[in-house]
Amino acid sequence: MPGVNQDQSDKDSEPFVEIDPTGRYGRYSELLGSGAVKKVYRAFDQEEGIEVAWNQVKLRNLSNDPSMIDRLYSEVRLLRSLTNKNIISLYNVWRDEEHNTLNFITEVCTSGNLREYRKKHRQVSIKALKNWSKQILKGLDYFHTHDPCIIHRDLNCSNVFVNGNTGQYRLRLVIWEWLRLWGRAIQRIQSSGHRNSWRRSCTRNITPSSSTYTHSGCVC
Repeated sequence: MPGVNQDQSDKDSEPFVEIDPTGRYGRYSELLGSGAVKKVYRAFDQEEGIEVAWNQVKLRNLSNDPSMIDRLYSEVRLLRSLTNKNIISLYNVWRDEEHNTLNFITEVCTSGNLREYRKKHRQVSIKALKNWSKQILKGLDYFHTHDPCIIHRDLNCSNVFVNGNTGQYRLRLVIWEWLRLWGRAIQRIQSSGHRNSWRRSCTRNITPSSSTYTHSGCVC
């Protein structure tokens, strides 16, 4: 039986370095961003034919504290239940027992965050600024009227993402900010030896009006 010749386009295509358990999402090696406990890679949804973001969280620092694992999973469940065009969508989540990581598939915004977008495009009209502000406030309103009420802990230009070709703006909320605080707490724990540091970091006195007020810093 004659062998099947491999198409040249297949040879030139970028290979996946990892595939999710369902076989739907493939991860590339390109890193989109990273933090103390999380890395974000470019990925592809083979079913829908669109690019997505593959978020990978290291769990090794949580192995001795079940309460932190429980909080992480509770926020993941909450994030999966959110549906709003001004909030970054979460498509899938699973735990990799072999590598002790938690993986998230989220939508990817083509133009990066608002901070990078503003540096690239400095000539912006008042009309555009009003449009940005309106979309950010719609996202916050969705969170503040959600049951239970959700409060953004770190609203700034780095947590507002842009699809520049459509003018759509989306907020990155909830678990991502908690993970950032968690990463800082881990660094303090490692340097000070105080295991309660992460709890002090994640229990600030904040209200819905706090995040509404700070939204102005994203458009000024």
